[in-house]
Amino acid sequence: SVALSGRDPTFFRAAVGIHPHEALAAGASSMAEIERLALSPGVVAIGEIGLDYHRDLSPRTVQRDVFRRQLEMATRLDLPVIIHNREATDDLLAILTAQAPPRGGILHSFSGDPATVQKAVALGFYLSFSGPLTFRKATALRETAAVVPADRLLLETDCPYLAPEPWRGKRNEPAFLRETAQALAGVRHLSPTAVGSLTTANIQKFLGLPEGTLI
Repeated sequence: SVALSGRDPTFFRAAVGIHPHEALAAGASSMAEIERLALSPGVVAIGEIGLDYHRDLSPRTVQRDVFRRQLEMATRLDLPVIIHNREATDDLLAILTAQAPPRGGILHSFSGDPATVQKAVALGFYLSFSGPLTFRKATALRETAAVVPADRLLLETDCPYLAPEPWRGKRNEPAFLRETAQALAGVRHLSPTAVGSLTTANIQKFLGLPEGTLI
């Protein structure tokens, strides 16, 4: 990803970070390598980082420590962060409240409630929605997507995971993003084209790109 973004930043951007699943292996050399990569052309964020209390593949205390260290790195390098959160909202928000980087970040594949939206927006974060927005039983998630401030909305695939309906359970791919965009358009009472324009403008702002850079 770093190599691709360095060769062709028109089409590729990269983020680098240590996922909470791998936190136990995040020694000094790993952190130094992430910081070295973060200085590469085309790298625009530290991520995905955060907490995962569902699978607990690394001890929670270690996850929190590695998360904090990467937030410090993002602040030091003046980069935003891309956040993974699974069943760890209270701890995640407590840590971000104490040391969110000045450039803010994205809560990726967001699955929280309106109260979490308010807290995240107050901390300078964007909320990114993925395939689950289309799931038939995801009524609460769609209701949440309806109340996110327009200038904080993003869309993503989370490839190769979380394929939207009607491909749920199969390998995800970027072409399927249109289904998520249509679901978001429905709850926001907008056209899919308007949703595309809105979320494109938001990611350009997040990345600090000139208007019209992304099509």
